[in-house]
Amino acid sequence: MRSNKDSILESLRNCIVNLMSEDACRLARQAKDAGTPTELILTESVSAALEEVGRKYEQQEYFLSELVMAGEVANDVLKEILPATTGEKGTRSSGKGKVVIGTVQGDLHDLGKNIVINFLLASGLDVVDLGVDVPPGRFLEEVRKNNAQIMGLSCLLTTCLPAMKETIATLEKSGLRSSVKVIVGGRPVTESVAKEVGADACGRDAADGARKTVNLLGR
Repeated sequence: MRSNKDSILESLRNCIVNLMSEDACRLARQAKDAGTPTELILTESVSAALEEVGRKYEQQEYFLSELVMAGEVANDVLKEILPATTGEKGTRSSGKGKVVIGTVQGDLHDLGKNIVINFLLASGLDVVDLGVDVPPGRFLEEVRKNNAQIMGLSCLLTTCLPAMKETIATLEKSGLRSSVKVIVGGRPVTESVAKEVGADACGRDAADGARKTVNLLGR
């Protein structure tokens, strides 16, 4: 028999997929008030919903407008369950290691990246958020400018995996690859994909990505 918490999480997931912002926010508050761990809401509802939206987009059941709207609905949900730092651009400093992170060129999706940033901040890391549709040269420029130890690459769309590979190749050509670890993540990214594009690690979800980032820093 399914618990009430499981039912709320499933309903929340469905509301995000169906672009129902008001109902999604109400259910997010219910889940939080019921004591559901934030990480569980993120993985079972928000991330799962975005995976489904991504599938619908790639199968042409959803178009760009629905993809963008789903991201907006999910961002509304995040405001209910995460600190107010989500989605802010720029550098958040804490002095325990620096990460430059962004969504690769050709992809406008930033929700997964924003969730990861919150986990990284909670882990005590400095984060430079480059936003979305970031070209390889911009990643390299910011890694160099900020003396970053980690470069984080995110994407939602399978079609943007080549951009992920190109970004890492650009880092290698610069001569900085040996001093910068690369972690990748997003719906189409698996361990085998991470290896193929030349990354050091792959985050299965936001929490896993943050843990592996900390491990890459040797902390």
